[in-house]
Amino acid sequence: MLCFTCLKGTMKLSSPAFSHNGSIPSQYTCDGANVSPSLQWSDEPAGTKTFALIVDDPDAPAKVWVHWVVFNIPNTVRSFAEGASMNEFGAGATDFNGKTTYGGPCPPSGSHHYHFTLYALDTRLDLAPGATKEQLLAAMQGHIIEQTTLIGTYQKKK
Repeated sequence: MLCFTCLKGTMKLSSPAFSHNGSIPSQYTCDGANVSPSLQWSDEPAGTKTFALIVDDPDAPAKVWVHWVVFNIPNTVRSFAEGASMNEFGAGATDFNGKTTYGGPCPPSGSHHYHFTLYALDTRLDLAPGATKEQLLAAMQGHIIEQTTLIGTYQKKK
């Protein structure tokens, strides 16, 4: 099992679209254009070779719902533009019919929390595009230097 609580440090992840624990604007959800929000990060630890990003919804009924998995992001990259295409990186499968693209918030009811978790890794991962969150977590074991999480909330419009 990974020890996530012992891997917190000074690395920061933010978005100009929403603040930590703030509401995610509808343009980044199924009620809008369903494009990924702009993200930026800084203060990565020494030894970082690549980054990985997992976006999921732990409030989903029945299981944690995966919205985006991206890995092998080069250590020279510090941001994603709004609507970022992951063609140059390894994009993993989401719970949206196995797509490898961003699937924005679309909770069936109530307000949900969406965790954007960025991992600093000491290696490039040997994973094929379409890897699942579980495959990514297994491949990262023993390679996570640090992680940070940005949380946004969303409630589907009626």
